[in-house]
Amino acid sequence: MNIVLLSGGSGKRLWPLSNDIRSKQFIKIFKSESGEYESMVQRMYRQIRKVDSDAKVTIATSKSQVSAINNQLGEAVGISVEPCRRDTFPAIALATAYLVDVMGVSEEDSVVVCPVDPYVNDDYFEMLKKLSEQADKGEANLVLMGMEPTYPSEKYGYIIPESKEALSSVKTFKEKPDIETAKGYLAQGALWNGGVFAYKLKYVLDKAHELIDFSDYQDLFAKYETLTKISFDYAVVEKEDKIQVMRFGGEWKDLGTWNTLTEAMEEKCIGNAILNDKCENVHVINELDMPILCMGLKNVVVSASPEGILVSDKEESSYIKPYVDSIDQQIMFAEKSWGSFKVVDVEDESLTIKITLNPGHSMNYHSHEHRDEVWTIISGKGRTIVDGMEQQVSAGDVITMEAGCRHTIIAETELQVIEVQLGKEISVHDKQKFELEN
Repeated sequence: MNIVLLSGGSGKRLWPLSNDIRSKQFIKIFKSESGEYESMVQRMYRQIRKVDSDAKVTIATSKSQVSAINNQLGEAVGISVEPCRRDTFPAIALATAYLVDVMGVSEEDSVVVCPVDPYVNDDYFEMLKKLSEQADKGEANLVLMGMEPTYPSEKYGYIIPESKEALSSVKTFKEKPDIETAKGYLAQGALWNGGVFAYKLKYVLDKAHELIDFSDYQDLFAKYETLTKISFDYAVVEKEDKIQVMRFGGEWKDLGTWNTLTEAMEEKCIGNAILNDKCENVHVINELDMPILCMGLKNVVVSASPEGILVSDKEESSYIKPYVDSIDQQIMFAEKSWGSFKVVDVEDESLTIKITLNPGHSMNYHSHEHRDEVWTIISGKGRTIVDGMEQQVSAGDVITMEAGCRHTIIAETELQVIEVQLGKEISVHDKQKFELEN
């Protein structure tokens, strides 16, 4: 089975755990079978592998998320990188070309496309296999998964099927309605449109060539910034006559707000938190190295990270986005392909960061024009290379780098480092990368 997971968005509705780099799908709040916490993307990837161990998984995402994906899933997963945001049709066209031209998948093979962040169980992935198998038959150009509604929702578009059979032709599509209109759709046997569908690769490649002048994946990638923003639904789905829908009646939740996310949490508290016995329907997620005490609260979510602290009524938390948009600060925490970093202090002419490098990983060999840096090793073992000079390092060692000198650090074990940046013009853009000579 070929699967493309669409991973987008900045997830501002889940501030302060999400930001422009760390979207909601990377937040670790679900307990895996081993008892460790995992993120939405890790949970979905594990579930796919459980149902189909040979599945070829490709994640369509922005460049800013690549490091977090590699950190959480490793280097083996396929990644179709969007140079910029151009909505779902260009993203799916690029991922389709990536599968054919880069991964060598046959144009006659089918692929299933779905969002990376729904909360689902194993039966969802069994249905994805059926969706792929139905697309293989060629009876329809598109095979959609329709979610059986549990209530008349204003949040989703609707698929109106021709019949109430498990597999049906599609009569029409409806945009997100008001509540009364949604009730009418449900009376017609309508299904929620969860953005899950399957097709043969050749079908979407042909559609892409009709709308975009390109020769292959590399050419499409190079032209990506010039493409018109257009959704896959508008460009393809709503114009297709040969289209089927398969009903899915299992659990399917869109965890896009704190209110819906806390419904899926198995525990009331993640991190260092205490609730007294007067608290009702309270959830706390604390990523800070200090305790949170809640007393007598009802229907509240509390979330704390290096980005900030949220204390909100659960219903009101759905309206967080405009307030978060008004907050202007640098990224305080991010996962990278080599590990993670957390900002611990910000001054006018200094920035202090705690860095964790995973075993066997290293930073890029790089330099800064406008700042000096000091590394203090606080745990683990590794080696540094500074202007070509290599030395072993361990806890207690201090390495000083003046502006302009080239440097990197390689972790032999997990390596924790306090990095102090010193200068009047400290910026994430002040970085030049170099090839490391052997």
